[in-house]
Amino acid sequence: MKNLGFLLFFLLGFYTASSQSDLGKTKPKLVVGVVVDQMRYDYLTRFYNKYCNDGFKRLIMQGYNCENVHFNYVPTYTAVGHASIYTGTTPDIHGIISNNWYDKDLKKSIYCVDDNRYKTVGAKSGGEKSPYRMQTTTITDALHLAQNMNGKVIGISIKDRAAILPAGHTANAAYWFQGKKTGSFISSSFYMDKLPKWVEKFNISGIAEKYLNQQWKTLYPIDTYTESIADDNEFERTYKDEKRPVFPHDL
Repeated sequence: MKNLGFLLFFLLGFYTASSQSDLGKTKPKLVVGVVVDQMRYDYLTRFYNKYCNDGFKRLIMQGYNCENVHFNYVPTYTAVGHASIYTGTTPDIHGIISNNWYDKDLKKSIYCVDDNRYKTVGAKSGGEKSPYRMQTTTITDALHLAQNMNGKVIGISIKDRAAILPAGHTANAAYWFQGKKTGSFISSSFYMDKLPKWVEKFNISGIAEKYLNQQWKTLYPIDTYTESIADDNEFERTYKDEKRPVFPHDL
């Protein structure tokens, strides 16, 4: 992760006009942690006028906005960022020092969440994963333990490491997207032996394929994005067989 982006915890399931003191008396039914890869903090202010009232603006105005934070480690790869955010510590403590690294004891390169002790659930391959290389607990583990394991902790992401590491060691489930010919969400036997029905239903719904068969267009007319540099610039590469790296993109 070249830029660690930001973490916003927001509460769903309850919203009232009561004071902050009243909110503190009510336990939320759902807590959602969201990490936006490579979204720098200044994007919140630079593109503020293009955000809707129920999206980032709501989080900024009605939540807590941390304006003076930093991360004291390098490099800022995605696995390192996810582990650091959810453990609250640094790579030398939580053990996730990169997405991939060389293990001098095993004498080979390893991937941060690979674990051949477990099997793929929901596909033929791609799910031999677990969080065992992360050497500390996470805030999600703490929340789970605080509820005497009665609550549920689930991680969902396109990338396996982004679903597994934030969910912690005690998670009920973690799901990630297995692309290419599979095109569905899968998991690991570390969490379960079979995908739940709601995941199976999503996988056969065709939603992912429908999404990929459409063009990626800008929300607003391209000429209104005055906060950004030109769409066609030397800092971007083409996607697949594109002739120019410009919107709309054919996914």
